[in-house]
Amino acid sequence: MQVVSVNLGSPQSLDIGKKTVETGIFKRPVQEQVMISEQGVHGDTVANKIHHGGPDQAVYLYSLEDYDWWSQTLDKHLIPGTFGENLTLSQFGAPSLKIGDRFQINDALLEVTAARIPCAKLAARMGDPGFVKRFVQARRPGVYARVLEPGTVAAGDAVTFVPTPRPYPEVVAIFDLWHSKERDPARLEAGLVAPLAERARAAFMHWLEQA
Repeated sequence: MQVVSVNLGSPQSLDIGKKTVETGIFKRPVQEQVMISEQGVHGDTVANKIHHGGPDQAVYLYSLEDYDWWSQTLDKHLIPGTFGENLTLSQFGAPSLKIGDRFQINDALLEVTAARIPCAKLAARMGDPGFVKRFVQARRPGVYARVLEPGTVAAGDAVTFVPTPRPYPEVVAIFDLWHSKERDPARLEAGLVAPLAERARAAFMHWLEQA
């Protein structure tokens, strides 16, 4: 496994319907080493800090295998950074990642905390109003991670996958549960046992109280 691309974004305007918003979703590959710390990827823009960024969603990762699938599905070549990820990995190292799985890249140690939840910005970025639904149906969300140990990362660096020894839920199961109309309390409780990102944890606790 290796880092295929490190991607950084600068603030840009994006039209969503009749509204124009500022976003950092437009990311470009860079060749230099980039520092990753508990607050995120240095030099990257997080425009909406209510739903993105922060210690529990410091880094967003996507895989080249998923890019290959999307390129075939959409019948067009997609370059790393298209989905707004900070790190594009050659693969994720497991058939299905779990919350709590880790990636070691040089000194940097990342822990998987959540699935990426698509929004209108992604649909506008892809130029397809129906892309959120397509993204949900594809069940290829990529993962957010917290930074347990800071370090520098560059394209070409080796990645070591460190699976969690705990029976935590799979990321795709968390993703499915988020978009489900009926949420099983047992599955919500199982999610809360895992080291979920705080935003996801708050949503799960709210749904559990409603159940």
